[in-house]
Amino acid sequence: MLLRLTDGRLSHPSAVILDSRTLQSTPTSSARAGYDGAKRRKGSKVHFAVDTLSNLLALHVTPANDQDQVGQLAEAIQEMSNQEVTLAYVDQGYTGQNPANAALEQGIALEGFKLPEAKRGACCYPGDG
Repeated sequence: MLLRLTDGRLSHPSAVILDSRTLQSTPTSSARAGYDGAKRRKGSKVHFAVDTLSNLLALHVTPANDQDQVGQLAEAIQEMSNQEVTLAYVDQGYTGQNPANAALEQGIALEGFKLPEAKRGACCYPGDG
């Protein structure tokens, strides 16, 4: 809350960003690991929520094949924010009716976004032609 107030924001966010990352498993962690078909790797998935200032609000770790964590993240977000979050930006990994319904049960609407395709070729800097 102090970081947000220092930046001139309200103490609790009204919008958040949900995302996840798959972490490759080690030989000792393989018993609790799952397979993430989209990333083509076996491991754990870290689901997280941040506010628009990138402050961590909620974190949940599951086997990589466990995709439906929006409900748990939304519940943790609302508990932390005194039920003030109404919007969550999500990528394609959190689209669909099940995640939308789970978020709505907590009073959060999901809004999907898609990043533009990366530039093709070696030309990345102005003047490289």
